[in-house]
Amino acid sequence: MKQRIITAVAAAAIFLPIVIYGGIPFVLMVFLLASVGLYEALKMRNLKLWSVPGIISLILLWIFLIPNEYHDILDRLNYSKIELALFAVLLFLTYTVVTKNRFSFEDVAFSIMSTLYVGIGFYYFIETRGAANGLTFVFYSLFIIWATDSGAYFIGRAFGKRKLWPEISPNKTIEGFFGGVFCALIVAVLFAVFSEVDVPFILLLLATAVLSIFGQVGDLVESALKRHYNVKDSGRILPGHGGILDRFDSLLFVWPLLHFMHLL
Repeated sequence: MKQRIITAVAAAAIFLPIVIYGGIPFVLMVFLLASVGLYEALKMRNLKLWSVPGIISLILLWIFLIPNEYHDILDRLNYSKIELALFAVLLFLTYTVVTKNRFSFEDVAFSIMSTLYVGIGFYYFIETRGAANGLTFVFYSLFIIWATDSGAYFIGRAFGKRKLWPEISPNKTIEGFFGGVFCALIVAVLFAVFSEVDVPFILLLLATAVLSIFGQVGDLVESALKRHYNVKDSGRILPGHGGILDRFDSLLFVWPLLHFMHLL
């Protein structure tokens, strides 16, 4: 526990000031986090980042992460992100032939899905921070997920009797699941009272419940991925916490949903 606390404080001391400052330093930080996350995902399937498919995945990830405010970069190339992604698929498939199926069709699918899994979430992190009142929504998303995680853990330990999804995450309970949602709703009330979240109160509560639920789904998705590939943690970059995917798995679902639900 001591190591977890030290790591959390040190990481927050670096992460939060950059988030607050925003701009290019923030974008570069997200690019770095996403790149490490992609490395962790590929490693689960024994795919190396510094390989032909790994570099294609990394370049595709960086293209996905280009913020809307820098769309002129792609305009100069006269290509859309979708067109470049489709071109990457052709390169992946070509590589299966070059390697005589040592890099297989399944590896192609995993590489593409890993890039999308990491890229979509972190892209919307950038877009959330860049929106009007975006910093408030970034902290809103962080606090409701921290509240969800803490609530699920402590309420689950105190009152948990029924397993939520033992085949995926043996320690999670149904009581903890709803306890996490309840704690997220408390945070939403505090944000409604003390912040500048310009969302009707009832809508904010409903959105928070949805985000808390899908945040826990995001956690389960990464747990399922790790269990499938028999991996305990996605990485070791954060002592006591695991890897980047271990820390951002819930938020990779929450940040896109902030936009899909038109809260911003």
